[in-house]
Amino acid sequence: MVADKAKKMKVDEENSEQQIDGEFLQALESLQEVQEELEKINEEASDEILKIEQKYNEVRKPVYDKRNEIIKSIPDFWLTAILSHPALIDFLTEEDQKIFKYLDSLEVEDFKDVESGYSITFHFKPNPYFEDTKLTRTYTFLEEEGTAKITATSIKWKEGMGIPNGVNHEKKGSKRSSYQESFFEWFSNTELENHIAEIHDEVAEIIKEDLWPNPLTYFNNDPDEENSDEDEADEEGKGVDGSDEDDEDAVDGATVQNRTSWNVSFRVGFVHLMPPF
Repeated sequence: MVADKAKKMKVDEENSEQQIDGEFLQALESLQEVQEELEKINEEASDEILKIEQKYNEVRKPVYDKRNEIIKSIPDFWLTAILSHPALIDFLTEEDQKIFKYLDSLEVEDFKDVESGYSITFHFKPNPYFEDTKLTRTYTFLEEEGTAKITATSIKWKEGMGIPNGVNHEKKGSKRSSYQESFFEWFSNTELENHIAEIHDEVAEIIKEDLWPNPLTYFNNDPDEENSDEDEADEEGKGVDGSDEDDEDAVDGATVQNRTSWNVSFRVGFVHLMPPF
């Protein structure tokens, strides 16, 4: 009798497990169906957003053209804006700056299908450096995710001229020097690898997404004033012996904070959680 009772309990347990497994699988199937429904809606939303973006690209074009005409009457507008941009200033050597004084206008243009790519064009006045009146770098996005075909104007340098030599800079507090190549290498190097390619793509992204939409923000900016404020802040944080007074406290505090918190960075449509180091 005891054996029969134990057998019955075992059968009941197996039936219960089968029921749970069945409910679990059914829930997963239902969840998958809902996710597929959401993905379909997201795809439709993306298509609609692209249509709106393409429509307003056409609306913005004549306004950008109007802006460019006004900018032409302001001496060294683009050179000043670039040199005042904290992320672009380091990409122009002193020799590059001499050439950029002849920059007449800048233009960023998306392809009609905005997902296909874009171009960045620099229009130059007649100058003693090269024959070209415009230099263009074009990004054509390929179907393979994360890849692009890059083409650029082959600069026709005048006799005795060429891409300015790069410059070696001594880093503060270090015996190492960093090499700064000419901005015009950007037009000759279209097939690069590793960090060099990333830097070149960074230049394009900054120009397209930041400088081009509102260059007046940077034209009105005073980089020297910003640097002065940063220097003052650095001095305030130092003790009599020149060391940072709060270094030890900061390290201890950072250690505790890093153990208990997460850093959050936001991008369009995504939230990235970065675990502490």
